[in-house]
Amino acid sequence: MITRGQMALSTNQHGYDVISAENERISVKTVTSSALVNFNPNTFDQVDRVMILRLNVDPEDGVSIEAILDKPVDEARSLFQANKLSFYIPNGSKPRKSIDNLQISQSANFEGKEIRQYENGTINVLIDGVVQAPAKPYLREIASRIGVDLAFDSGAEKNTRHLGVGIIKQLKQMA
Repeated sequence: MITRGQMALSTNQHGYDVISAENERISVKTVTSSALVNFNPNTFDQVDRVMILRLNVDPEDGVSIEAILDKPVDEARSLFQANKLSFYIPNGSKPRKSIDNLQISQSANFEGKEIRQYENGTINVLIDGVVQAPAKPYLREIASRIGVDLAFDSGAEKNTRHLGVGIIKQLKQMA
């Protein structure tokens, strides 16, 4: 989707995984917790571009994909470990900017607590204007008191965002 491209013709295509809309042959590596990504030296000459994506699974925010590296081969090679086709992944994700400049998309109040959803989907619980972190324990308490399920129909526990949206919706209906 990022490249507006097409997956390679066969599973385990030698050298590359995607052909972009610009006809670049792209090697895509996906990691979750790995600290090192290795590329195959026998097929790396067939690659025009390198992408490393990290799948972030956060119990509060849900699942997201972070682009760790997206460079043409020559630029990517300059970032690899000396004389190897290995890339060390930096620890953690990019620092987050403050949400102070984001719009509040919806909010509701319950017994002195304000539940806010921001335009990026983040849910905060505020007491006397002070953000309570983590928000989820407060959301669980409110949800159980107003009849919002803590889990999806499948039985999986709702993350902070889903729980917060459900609470705001329920509180608005109750008002």
